[in-house]
This record gives sequence, structure tokens and C-alpha cells, in this order.
Amino acid sequence: MNPLDHLPLILEAEQLVPLLGHKDLLIVDLCNPRLYEQSHIPGAISVAPQNMVSGVQPATGKLPAVEQLNQMFSDIGYRKNKHIVVYDDEGGGWAGRFIWTLDVIGHRQYSYLNGGAHVWLNEGHPTESTLNRPEPTQVDLKVDDSVIASKDLIMDSLADPDTVIWDARSAAEYLGERIFAQKGGHIPGAVHFEWTSAMDLNRNLRIRSNIADVLETLGITRDKNVITHCQSHHRSGFTYLVGKSLGLSIRAYDGSWSEWGNLPDTPVEA
Repeated sequence: MNPLDHLPLILEAEQLVPLLGHKDLLIVDLCNPRLYEQSHIPGAISVAPQNMVSGVQPATGKLPAVEQLNQMFSDIGYRKNKHIVVYDDEGGGWAGRFIWTLDVIGHRQYSYLNGGAHVWLNEGHPTESTLNRPEPTQVDLKVDDSVIASKDLIMDSLADPDTVIWDARSAAEYLGERIFAQKGGHIPGAVHFEWTSAMDLNRNLRIRSNIADVLETLGITRDKNVITHCQSHHRSGFTYLVGKSLGLSIRAYDGSWSEWGNLPDTPVEA
């Protein structure tokens, strides 16, 4: 039996340790590159978060062209049979964004290391400082847009009682007190729950054990079509991941507020 079969989406460090070195395991590190150079999970490959985004103003966080995705996945030695474990050093924003990207390319064999580098380093698990550079692979990806929410989809869903929009930004951004676009405020009807509120600060930024109950009080439940966003689909990478872990029907709006807040025809509440 392959020990990588049936690994959970939310993987604990103790579950990963005995799998280190498995030929079909690919560990992706989205930490600060200086941290990666000093200490990382053995075998982990460093990926720069900017490789996951288009970088085109104003909505810099939108999904990049497939050619850019092909290059990124080629550089990490991607193969369809790999089980990919993803982690970062910020509680899951970039790691969640990477997992959303895996969903976009149709790769479903993945896990998030719960708590990421905070758990791994603070709780004494093995590390190395080797700069791992795999042999590039031939990659020809196709985009599955079923996990992508567009501006038009949201506009069409504003009056839909079965759709809930999860705004993962700060309260000040949601209320229009801090503005990083032409317009401030939030999408009409959007529910606010800041991404860091889903982290357990007393357990090295693991996902809160009661997160399902907390989200249920906000109406973010399995019977709804959930769309999550932030400013650039970085912070909402984590909320997308949390939603996936709870079995929610969830998409991410990669245009996020940097698109919505800069368009003349999009409605806003504050």
C-alpha cells in the first residue's frame, strides 16, 4: 500500500515526518527565501509567490497565463502522480493560493501542512539548508475554471440567497476606512471574516479547531455557494483552503478588491 494514498487535506507535522524522502512526494515551500536558505523541510523546493500571479495592474493577483503556470510547474519537477504538500511561514495565505492553483490545473493530490513553518520549526521537526533544485519536467497544463469566480459571476449572484461572499480582508478595508483601490468598502451583502481569525495563535497558527462552528454563525455553510476574496487573492488563498477543508462548495475571486474596487460599474457597500 502506498503511504501517500488517502492523505488528508490538512496534514499534521507528525504525519509528514515518516513520509520524507518518498519518491512520489513533492514538498513546496512558499516561505520567505531567506528562511528557506537557512532552514526548511528536507527535500522541500522553494517557490516564489509572484510566480502564481499575473502581476498585471490593477488586479495583480489574477491567475497568470497558462505559459507562466507551465514554467512554474516545470521548474519544480511537477508530475501528475506526485502528492504535493504545501506550506508557508505566514499561516497559510500563499500555501492556500498554491492549493487553489493546483485545483485550477486539475491536480487533486495535495495536502497543506497545518501551521506550516511555524509548527515545523517551533516543534522540533527535522530540517535542512540544502537548496533543492529538481530536474525540470515537460508540462502542458489545462485550466479548470470551476474554482474561479469572475466579476460577472459575482454580479449575477448578488441577489442569489444560495450564494455567500466571504471577504477575508481587514475590518478597516471591509468598512472602507482603509482603501487600496479607487473605491472603498465591500461587495454588497459580503460577510466579513478576516483570514487571520481562522488561525489558532496559541497552536503555531494551525487552523482553529472550532472554525466550522464560527463560520456557521456567519452563514458560511456547506449548503451555500461560497465565493472568497481579499485584495489580491493572497489572504483569501487561506480562506479558500479552510473552506475546502470543511467541504464547502467554494470558489475564489482572483480579481478580488483590486479589480472590483477599480471598476466603474461594480456596486459597493461601506
